[in-house]
Amino acid sequence: MAKNLVIVESPAKAKTIEKFLGSDYQVESSYGHIADLPSKEIGVDVEHGFKPKYEVSADKKALVTKLKGLAKKADMVWLASDEDREGEAISWHLAEELKLDKAKTKRIVFHEITKSAIQKAIENPRGIDYNLVNAQQARRVLDRLVGYELSPVLWKKVKGGLSAGRVQSVSVRLIVEREREIQEFKPVASYSVTAEFTNEAGKVVKAKLPKNFATKKEAEDFLQKNIGSTYKVADLETKPTKKSPAAPFTTSTLQQEAARKLYLPVGITMQIAQRLYEAGLITYMRTDSVNLSQEAMTAAQAEITSFYGAEYSKPRNYNTKSKGAQEAHEAIRPTDMSRHTVNVERDQARLYELIWKRTLASQMADAELERTNVKIEADNHSEVFQATGEVIKFEGFLKVYLEGNDEDDEEQEGMLPALKVNEKLTNNNITATERYTRPASRYTEASLVKKLEELGIGRPSTYAPTISTIINRNYVEKGNLEGVERKYVQLTLKNNKVDEKILKENTGSDKGKLVPTDIGTIVNDFLVKNFEAILDYNFTAKVEQDFDEIAEGNIDWAKMMQEFYNKFHPNVQEVEKNADRESGERILGTDPKSGKPVSVRLGKFGPMAQIGNADDENKQFASLRQDQNIGSITLDEALNLFLLPKNLGTYKGEEVEVNNGRFGPYVRFGKQFISLPKGEDPLDVSMERAQELIDEKAKADAPIAVYKNMDVQKGVGRFGPFLKWNGIFINVNKKYNFDNLSQSDIAELIEEKLQKDIDKVIHNWPEEGILVEKARWGKSVITKGKIKIELNKDVDASKLTLEEVKEMIEKKTPAKKTTTKKTTAKKTPAKKK
Repeated sequence: MAKNLVIVESPAKAKTIEKFLGSDYQVESSYGHIADLPSKEIGVDVEHGFKPKYEVSADKKALVTKLKGLAKKADMVWLASDEDREGEAISWHLAEELKLDKAKTKRIVFHEITKSAIQKAIENPRGIDYNLVNAQQARRVLDRLVGYELSPVLWKKVKGGLSAGRVQSVSVRLIVEREREIQEFKPVASYSVTAEFTNEAGKVVKAKLPKNFATKKEAEDFLQKNIGSTYKVADLETKPTKKSPAAPFTTSTLQQEAARKLYLPVGITMQIAQRLYEAGLITYMRTDSVNLSQEAMTAAQAEITSFYGAEYSKPRNYNTKSKGAQEAHEAIRPTDMSRHTVNVERDQARLYELIWKRTLASQMADAELERTNVKIEADNHSEVFQATGEVIKFEGFLKVYLEGNDEDDEEQEGMLPALKVNEKLTNNNITATERYTRPASRYTEASLVKKLEELGIGRPSTYAPTISTIINRNYVEKGNLEGVERKYVQLTLKNNKVDEKILKENTGSDKGKLVPTDIGTIVNDFLVKNFEAILDYNFTAKVEQDFDEIAEGNIDWAKMMQEFYNKFHPNVQEVEKNADRESGERILGTDPKSGKPVSVRLGKFGPMAQIGNADDENKQFASLRQDQNIGSITLDEALNLFLLPKNLGTYKGEEVEVNNGRFGPYVRFGKQFISLPKGEDPLDVSMERAQELIDEKAKADAPIAVYKNMDVQKGVGRFGPFLKWNGIFINVNKKYNFDNLSQSDIAELIEEKLQKDIDKVIHNWPEEGILVEKARWGKSVITKGKIKIELNKDVDASKLTLEEVKEMIEKKTPAKKTTTKKTTAKKTPAKKK
């Protein structure tokens, strides 16, 4: 038995640390928090100082028992969870639940998992920082109170099964407000003018007019003025300028840049960064700090000087700009600057390289540029064309890295040929192009993170879970609209003649952007109307500042909670009692056939249209299509919904109709339901088109082979191409030619799937009817009959005993309802006289 027990949060972190410590140290993982508030009750004693009721979950009890036993035998227990509020709370829970002896317990922290950092931490232990613990408790308790008190109000006033959260609800508000801004925006057309000239040396110069023309006539008149004009360089200004590198990565800037350059969602970026940290390759990835240690700056300087030369090196310190910055350790950087790349899984290697480049560039010299501005004038009108160009004189940090930009269409300035004042230019063409003003862009995950950070809402550890929560709750979704085609005019003056062309462009695409759903918009409107303080951006930022003050030891957390609750709880009671029910109802107009009002609102099964008032016995209902929403649907679009279902006739003896359902529009052929392709309007579907879809479906469902006397079918689903055999769905990866699968390919795919299913099994107790197997996303599942228990992904299911599994199942089994029969004395019938 080792003399020292070291407890960290994750097995990966434990594995890395073990390499740096000798045989006197045993490193174990707590698999995250071992205790938390209960899942099925509020778990906060409001009457007694907001005391939380922590409990060890059933799937962690075996682990706690094991750690208790190891702690008793060890001479010293080292609590080595992360250096932030969550990490401090984990250490505190371990100390409490394992009942650790204070004299035999030490807390150590480090922001990188390297041998020197671990040894330094062991040489400089400290106690548990209760200010950090209290800050974490305050956040946990406040968010629990908000969620548990607001959610039942939503069930009563909006729709059952909804939930609310402090940071999540504010994030949805940002997205809803941006969507309304876009819907209310009226595009205005104007004509921008560009010109192409050739100088005396025959080099091309591209220029533009600094103003736009409001109408086509004005633009055309201007082009006419230029017929027969001569041009010259009226003015030429060249001045030196510099560009400085961006600061090293914080959590927020890493999430934004990984989205721009690597196209990674925020949550995935954090998972990958966590793995890099636990492998000892980068420093701690939850930080607001842009500081680098002196050791890191020296290492970066050595790399820059060695690879690029001393003139490229410029050591720098940066200042944190974000509101209420906390987690005062270093920026995210490689632990070893000499490792330019790492031999790990592809996305990890890509993210590591991004971090390495950003860190190195932050310590490099400015880029030195020369910017040239040219003015070009005509001999017969006063309008002046302008051309700009940029030449790099010294690359500096640009040799390694340039920060990305959120604007998709930012024009890059190019180089200009050598020009001189009064030099004559020949005009090749002048073009006036119709352009429309554009609304603000919808939020992406990265730009939402940027906005939340600007407002001081949330902290590094909250951004990824906040976004995944609002998407999982169906308040927000990733857009998938390709946009619509819009025509625009282009006028071109060439060879003293003006020609007109009609061109097309795509507008309004929301692919990959965050778009509020109907339910998200309705919940947001209800909360903003009735809980203005909770949804206020400044209030939410002020709460974050209060947490920071608690972490510094300047505020008592229970007192802060009391002040918040004294205002919040009466507000909840008043709204629960007096607020009107919210359905997001919009009156669209009148049905021309019946004269009844037409409206849209949220119904029991989702957004719906209605003809008739609430008290109308003959009112009609129709579900909105998936690509429609309550906020923007028109009267005509709503009335079209009532034309469905549309009977098309019979085909092969079966009735054929087209309709709209919960999962989109479809053709019904007898008892078969065939989804319409994306973008196809059910009202436009003819009998011929329906027959095509029916025949395609029949062909797709026809067996392509037989294996072990059972048919094999193939198809394409949400997750790509698949085979179906014996009720089993088998994904077909890219190494196979899906359109031309051989019998041996099919046999190989089926056998591989069967073997995988065998390999999934962790425990199998057939006599008990209990199966424990690997599930998706690293989790494990316990199954007994209809009971399924999904374990946390940090639980090592292979170490569970049958008794522990039985205990979990027993707790999950619903109690049988017992009915007590009422016993009543039998009445004796009266005797007949």
